[in-house]
Amino acid sequence: TTLGAISGYFGGWTDNSIMRILDVVLAFPFLILAIAIVSVLGPGLTNTMLAIAIVSIPAYARVTRSSVLSVREQSYVEASRALGASNFEILFRRILPNALPPLIVIATLGIATAILETAALSFIGLGAQPPMPEWGAMLAGERNQLFSAPHLVFFPGLAIMITVLAFNLIGDGLRDALDPRLAHAGVKSE
Repeated sequence: TTLGAISGYFGGWTDNSIMRILDVVLAFPFLILAIAIVSVLGPGLTNTMLAIAIVSIPAYARVTRSSVLSVREQSYVEASRALGASNFEILFRRILPNALPPLIVIATLGIATAILETAALSFIGLGAQPPMPEWGAMLAGERNQLFSAPHLVFFPGLAIMITVLAFNLIGDGLRDALDPRLAHAGVKSE
């Protein structure tokens, strides 16, 4: 978020350099880069979450940058600048709070993605290590029991599905609630 905010606010060479570095990160497939990071750091839930956070940086930075680009041209930002506010104060007290709604939505949807990625990394043995319980590790440990005891695979898979669905629905609801264009569409139809 901070990288995107700085990039969008200052523009120029700062924007270009930050966005090009993030483009390099985006050039790698999400899961492959996460596997590489966890392989370097070592298996474990903390390293898995760190890897997922690192590979998610470009998405959040790009959304923040686009929000900051649209908000920085508002009249209240120009008024703060005219009153002598510092760049730090304008960026973090005026612009960033008004650029948060899209970030809230992408964060909610990102939780669902992080759950799936964590389960995938645990499934291949790079996530949570025994005896720590994790749904992907449960699926991996019992995949050979699929035909003799299907409930051992069914319930962790169902838990992943329900949790991801719930976070996706929360994200969709927040998007509908925080998007002013959708709010005006509801008023016009009445």
